[in-house]
Amino acid sequence: MLKKTLLLLACAAMLVLAVVSAPTRVHAQAETAPASPAAAAALASFGEFEVLGKAAGYVGTDKFLQFMKDADAGVKQPGMFDGRGPLAVLLLVFLGGLALNLTPCVLPMIPINLAIIGAGTKSGSRKRGFLLGGVYGLAMAVVYGVLGVVVILTAGSFGTLNASPWFNVGIAVLFVVLGLAMFDVVTIDLSRFSSGVRADESRRGSFALAFGMGGIAALLAGACVAPVVIQVILFSSDLYSKGTAIALGLPFLLGVGMAIPWPIAGAGLAALPKPGAWMVRVKQAFGVIILVTAAYYGHEAWSLFRSAGAPPAESATAAVEDGWYTSLPAAIAAAKQEGKPVFIDMWATWCKNCFVMDATTFKDPAVVASMDKYIKVKFQAEDPEAQPAKALMEKFDSVGLPTYAIIQPR
Repeated sequence: MLKKTLLLLACAAMLVLAVVSAPTRVHAQAETAPASPAAAAALASFGEFEVLGKAAGYVGTDKFLQFMKDADAGVKQPGMFDGRGPLAVLLLVFLGGLALNLTPCVLPMIPINLAIIGAGTKSGSRKRGFLLGGVYGLAMAVVYGVLGVVVILTAGSFGTLNASPWFNVGIAVLFVVLGLAMFDVVTIDLSRFSSGVRADESRRGSFALAFGMGGIAALLAGACVAPVVIQVILFSSDLYSKGTAIALGLPFLLGVGMAIPWPIAGAGLAALPKPGAWMVRVKQAFGVIILVTAAYYGHEAWSLFRSAGAPPAESATAAVEDGWYTSLPAAIAAAKQEGKPVFIDMWATWCKNCFVMDATTFKDPAVVASMDKYIKVKFQAEDPEAQPAKALMEKFDSVGLPTYAIIQPR
């Protein structure tokens, strides 16, 4: 019973840790690591530049080339919701939430979630499977609703949810426990968790665990900072600043869209054939996937611990690596001297999409050729709430990483 209680507490702890630990670390560093004089001077000189274009998240080659073309031509790229009516906006937000189930952060969770929901449908009741899936989905909607409101009201950075190494450690440990349970090394009798309703044994299940894992899935999806999440947060913030308080509900709607498939999946699991030898093999296959996912988050935590305390380069020296400046002050000075526009790539070591961009879009020959006309600089915003990263992200209305901006001297 102790193991079951600890597992349940771990699920709840992950939700609290994601919100508490990362911001605490960030704010502590922000107080002790003021911007260097060189970086402060570079930010102050931004008044001599105009912003030609901004983008964020993973951007494919074709869209990125169009982004640069529009910026050079002075064409403002329309947002996902620009020029659309209220019903169209609601539909887009809902469909965007549905699509989050296909992000790389959520896909590894699917076997775990199916195992949790499926383990609670041993009675074969479609209704009970539907309720378990519904509770799992409800947690997603609640987490997105709460975090969305926090981001909108505090102008925080949504992309820092997984910046804490301790959050990644917690996720890795939780996945190890769940993975070992698939091989019966650890016994987790999910059927003994009560839903809180006095009823016969067939109605008892793992509702609390399903809620906890639903919340974790929502957090991991948000950590990917999918473009649709950025657009929803920016659009909601803009509407709220104009007095439309109902805009605070859009992130919740995003979570509802993400939650829709799970009640259906829960009801479907209840109709599967009776357990047999085939289920053992399926469970063990899920266990392998879960343990691989645990190793991934363990590696993420190790990388974050290793990079902790390594401040981004802010010297005025004109360090250039592979055609990219590594110093913002040096890039600004070069742009003034040569009269060229500046392409700024804001990144961090914990930003998954940043490395995907480096390995794909930024290596495309057409993109490389098109960027030759810019002074290119990679600005490491490891701590988005510390200066000068905070000021730069506010200037470009950024709510996550990676963020790209094209500016040119006036």
